[in-house]
Amino acid sequence: MLEPLLKIVDLFCERDERILFEQLSFDVQAGQLVQVVGPNGSGKTTLLRILSGLSSSYEGELFWKGDPMADVREEFAASMLYFGHQPGVKGALTPEENLRWYAAIHPSIDERDLHQALNKVGLAGYEDVPCHSLSAGQNRRVSLARLYMTHAPLWILDEPFTAIDKRGVAEKEALLAQHVEQGGSVILTTHHDLSHSGPVTRLNLEEYMGT
Repeated sequence: MLEPLLKIVDLFCERDERILFEQLSFDVQAGQLVQVVGPNGSGKTTLLRILSGLSSSYEGELFWKGDPMADVREEFAASMLYFGHQPGVKGALTPEENLRWYAAIHPSIDERDLHQALNKVGLAGYEDVPCHSLSAGQNRRVSLARLYMTHAPLWILDEPFTAIDKRGVAEKEALLAQHVEQGGSVILTTHHDLSHSGPVTRLNLEEYMGT
């Protein structure tokens, strides 16, 4: 069996003297889509923040391509795209300027990638409009445009379909399916039915909740 892209071993996380999850172990293979499910408060967002390196409030081990995460943190960061609850968009900047910040730390992204991404999320003609003048859905699409720009094999997405219309949801589902078919991996939380996104592995955090 191939070495998993991401391996999680005996993860434990406690918040406000309550155990969110314990003895949580799972693998993420190349070409796999993992949906994290569980009731509100079960730690879905917390888990994604731990996996993406945004939180160190846990015990357990993480491995990236077989190596301890602590030894390959820089390589992992360059190979991962995290999409959080908040759009992560600066209101004073335009969609194009926001995406240039992202492109600046990923040299593999060129000018054509940036403009194609804006077109694909329906923001052609809005490139130079300050984001504070755009709707919540349009700001969400600015952030989602990164999915069309990135060359990262691992996507970690927290509720990526929020504030997106039906057409946008269908397009993003197709993008997820394409990414996985091409050997990429996705870990996400969503209340949306993923029946059009290809095979889905579900990780139910309720099975790991503390008592």
